[in-house]
Amino acid sequence: MLSFCAQNPGIFLNEYNRVPFEALIYLTGECNYGGRVTDDYDRRLLISLLENFYCQSVISDDCYKFSASGIYFVPRRNSYESYLEYIKQLPLNADPEAFGLHENANITKEQKETQRLFDGILSTLPRE
Repeated sequence: MLSFCAQNPGIFLNEYNRVPFEALIYLTGECNYGGRVTDDYDRRLLISLLENFYCQSVISDDCYKFSASGIYFVPRRNSYESYLEYIKQLPLNADPEAFGLHENANITKEQKETQRLFDGILSTLPRE
């Protein structure tokens, strides 16, 4: 699926004078991921997140930032190796801000993981 997302935008980018962001959002959000996202609210969130990444500012602004901290940004045009270096310096575990979410999203995720851990432990105890 990821290779489909990476290869197909080239069709749009080479055929048109301007970047058809709406088509790219539809291709990625509905065609690639839409069938796997069954909840309407999750689908709306996915499209909303894609709109932050697929927009004119990404290509027109110098060093477009995806997050307030500045960790996640579009690096200046440079060599392939410089892009790889940028990617290597990104955090291994992305913070919620990488996806436009509030930092409390991480707290919620950790609480749910803790609850699953405790549920797993409790399920191993003998029942009386």
